[in-house]
Amino acid sequence: MRSPRPAEEAHSRSGAAVTAEGLGVRGPRGWAFRDISVAAEPGALIAITGPSGSGRTCLLLALTGRMRVAAGHAEVGGHRLPRQMTAVRRSTGLGPVPGVTDLEPALTVAEHLRERALLTRRFGGSLRGLFRPRSARAAESRARIEDALHRAGLDVDALPKGARTAVRDLERLEVLRLSVALALIGAPRLLAVDDTDLKLSPADRARAWSMLRGIAEGGTTVLAVCSEPPADAVVLSTSPHDRPRADDPAHAREEREEREEAGDAPASGPATQRPAPAAGASEAASAPRGADGAGGQRDGQNDEQGNEQGDGRHDAREHEGGAFDAIAEAGRA
Repeated sequence: MRSPRPAEEAHSRSGAAVTAEGLGVRGPRGWAFRDISVAAEPGALIAITGPSGSGRTCLLLALTGRMRVAAGHAEVGGHRLPRQMTAVRRSTGLGPVPGVTDLEPALTVAEHLRERALLTRRFGGSLRGLFRPRSARAAESRARIEDALHRAGLDVDALPKGARTAVRDLERLEVLRLSVALALIGAPRLLAVDDTDLKLSPADRARAWSMLRGIAEGGTTVLAVCSEPPADAVVLSTSPHDRPRADDPAHAREEREEREEAGDAPASGPATQRPAPAAGASEAASAPRGADGAGGQRDGQNDEQGNEQGDGRHDAREHEGGAFDAIAEAGRA
């Protein structure tokens, strides 16, 4: 019996179910995210939301086996994290992820597609396939590319210079479609997309979600970071407001232990009753506000302004510190 064509194989592969419980990633300066739980069926459209710097990209990389988790566990397509990261990486594909899968602006659309097809055939196929006739391998690559372009909705002939159009000359939505098509060439069971709706007009945003929804309906699970999730998506939030409150005894104890390890609080005494630091908080942020080493008191007006205006900026910087530390440790598989 003949094996299915690449295009048929891409559609026939089932998507990856995604489950997680208490998932967390921690960097040298704190948590990038934590306490994430989800249960999504194969072919689901999963949206990751949360404020900038709250660990959205870290969560995307963790669920695709490209960042080691520090707490909890997850299962993607039957492969358990963190124990089976390699298997998860092989069954998932990264679309656009800044700093990880950036396209080369000077290369053309055709060059990107051809390069990805060659890499997929060389490292993603079977050893037996390498010994097939050149004409058969070329036909397989063309079929993979055509299928990926169709599913991503990218009409190469409509581009300014066709397949010879450089990436730097593409519109934002076209770059998104190209990045998705490149990931689909490898026929992943789960497609991951970062910054899905970034710098898109409302009309292009609707087109982008329509594309991803169509991919999910075709059987491939889609995991997308966004600012505004569609109504039909399974939503994961990395927002600190969705995490356990500081007045939760177990959570307060954990926070106190972390501060003691960092040397920011005495080993004994009651827990501080201020709000728990957001995920990815730096060690300095754990110190009591308004403290004066000489025993003096801060000016009341400055303290009030700091409470009203400084908290938001502190939280954003602390989130970003933990997230960037974790991303720096991620592999680019």
